Amino acid sequence: MAIQKRYLLLNSAAITFLTFRYTPQLAIFKSSFFWNAATLLLIQILAQSGWRIFVYPFFLSPLRHLPSPPESSIVFGHFKRIFRDPSGEPQRDWIDSIPNDGVLYYRWLFNEPRILVTTPKALAEVLVQRNYDFIKPYRIRSGLGRLLGVGILLAEGDEHKRQRRALMPAFAFRHVKDLYQVFWSKSREMTDKLAEVIKTSPDGSSVVEIREWASRATLDIIGVAGMGQDFNALSNPESELNVTYRTIFSPGRGARLMQVMSMFLPEWLLRALPIKRNDELRNAISTIQRVSRDLIHSKRAKLEKGSRTDVDILSVAIESGGFSDEDLVNQLMTFLAAGHETTASAMTWAVYLLCKHPEVQQRLREEIRTSLPAINDPSAQISSTDIDHLQFLNAVSNETMRLFPPVPLTMRETDHDTTIQSHFIPRGTTVIICPWAINTSKQLWGDDAREFNPDRWMGPGKANTGGADSNYAVTTFLHGPRSCIGKDFAKAEFACLMAALVGRFEMALEDPGLKVEIQGGITARPKGGLRIRLRAVDAE
Repeated sequence: MAIQKRYLLLNSAAITFLTFRYTPQLAIFKSSFFWNAATLLLIQILAQSGWRIFVYPFFLSPLRHLPSPPESSIVFGHFKRIFRDPSGEPQRDWIDSIPNDGVLYYRWLFNEPRILVTTPKALAEVLVQRNYDFIKPYRIRSGLGRLLGVGILLAEGDEHKRQRRALMPAFAFRHVKDLYQVFWSKSREMTDKLAEVIKTSPDGSSVVEIREWASRATLDIIGVAGMGQDFNALSNPESELNVTYRTIFSPGRGARLMQVMSMFLPEWLLRALPIKRNDELRNAISTIQRVSRDLIHSKRAKLEKGSRTDVDILSVAIESGGFSDEDLVNQLMTFLAAGHETTASAMTWAVYLLCKHPEVQQRLREEIRTSLPAINDPSAQISSTDIDHLQFLNAVSNETMRLFPPVPLTMRETDHDTTIQSHFIPRGTTVIICPWAINTSKQLWGDDAREFNPDRWMGPGKANTGGADSNYAVTTFLHGPRSCIGKDFAKAEFACLMAALVGRFEMALEDPGLKVEIQGGITARPKGGLRIRLRAVDAE
């Protein structure tokens, strides 16, 4: 887009120069080079906009014959509903209500084309068979890269392959199993801190905002398990990194305004605007980068002295020799943000669902308290086997992440002309993968697709499938070479946190009639947080 605008500007200037020199009688403004060029530029922009908004989408686009949702605007396409509803909600309705063979076509703002993949076969093409043909859009890479660093999450092509290969040892199956003690220790610490809060309550119960606690716990876990550094967010909610991420992930009106403006303004201009949110982000990013550099220097110093390093993400990345210090800063920014925010979101939704279904909560508590040692016993040790063998715990975890994937929607862009399910898709078309829609598709899950039913994961052959016919029926962690590298890490961490919390406390919503609104952002979370009432369960 920026290249096209520069081309139009140069074209206007060149036409004006040639007109003034050879045919001055044809100039629009004979006495002003500037106004003549500006007018020509405006005419070209209007003509191009008319072509892109009205002519091409309705009369010439090869996508126009694909199944498409009704109730669209001739100028704004389906944008009105997309902007109004939570991220992924329109796609969730369309996937079940519009007959299709794997792809749906809808129009975003000013009729910009979008392709929604809807079936396992279409997902397999995009995510596995030709995954590097579908890249992350430049605007997404630029915007997220500011917060997450240009690490493995945003790298493309051969660079992504190289980074993933170098980082895989840190996420190997055996290594993740060795981290359960870290997950359990921090899970216990979280419940100890919550118990202290309850003790100060006269009636032995207390209301807490559980998402904040989940975020603090997962930040500490990614610090210890990922970088070998305890950030002490559980002990001190005002710790530097916790405050920094709270600023980033608890956006106010300024952040929402910037989100709207990002649809119209280039990234460089958006960052230059003199508004408070830009100052907050600059300060937050500076803090995260400084902390990351300090961690890298500390690890490198140990390595140079011949000291044994740990098998954490940072140590593995340094010892691979494949990353410069600036590359490592980007990787740490990625894992610090994405590695704790996504699991905190999943944990919040799990608590919400268990509060809405107290019979499931009680059943889960019985399994945990029967199978694990007392959670308030500091000397008790647990192994990966202890957690992995809790069938109902894993069923609840899987069902939560099916119903409420932390990242409800992600985008790709065709790197060149291609096809999906034999439908021609032009270069530069945005392709939507929507876990929020796929995970609750009635075609894949049946009529109860949107209901919370952990039992669908119980029974022979269902522990990993939920009874669905295709493993593409769940896209929470995506699939293929671009699937989440930390999937096993996140699932183990999530299971330990939930085992400790449910085993030690009864939970109920502060407002039993609460109707949750979903707040978008990097992850989906309950708008305004989730306030719950805790009651400590005496150890038996």
